[in-house]
Amino acid sequence: MLVKEKIGNLELFAVNNRNIDYVMLDWYETNKRILHKKTLSGREIAMKFLNENPQLTVGDIVYEDDFNLIAVDIKECDAIVIRPVSMHEMAAICYEIGNKHLPLFYQDEEIVVAYEAPLFALLIAAGYNVEQAKRKLIKPLKTTVAPHGTSSSLFNRIMKLTTDTE
Repeated sequence: MLVKEKIGNLELFAVNNRNIDYVMLDWYETNKRILHKKTLSGREIAMKFLNENPQLTVGDIVYEDDFNLIAVDIKECDAIVIRPVSMHEMAAICYEIGNKHLPLFYQDEEIVVAYEAPLFALLIAAGYNVEQAKRKLIKPLKTTVAPHGTSSSLFNRIMKLTTDTE
C-alpha cells in the first residue's frame, strides 16, 4: 500500500466504528519523507511524502477505507527528562543541549531529549534535576539559530530576558 499524504488526526477525525491499525515509528522517523513499515496487524505500508516534510505525530491518519484506518503511533525510547526550576535554567539547558545539535522536545512541563550517557552525566554534573525514563518524543521544539560571531548571541539575549532586573 502506498501513502502519499496525511489525511487527518484521530483527535479531529470521525472514526465511525472503523478498525484502527497503527504503524509504529521511532521518534527520528517522524520527519522522513520515505518509509517502508508494517502495521501492528502486519500490513505492508510504503509512505512517500514527496511534496513536503510530513512531521508525523501520534494519531496522524495515513490511510482510510470504509472499514479501516491506519494511524501513526510513536514508540517510547530511553530519554533524558529535565525539569527546569526557572526560565533562566530552562534557557541555559536548552542552549547547552542545542549547542550539541541534539533535537529537544518539550512535553508536560519537561524538556526531553533522546538518551545519551555523556549528556546525562554532563547535566547531572551541572546540578540539573534530571532522570532517565521511557518517553514518546512527540513535541519537538522548533528553533532558529543566529549565526555565530555576532556581538549579541541568541543565548545572551535569552539570558537577558530571563534574568530578573530590579
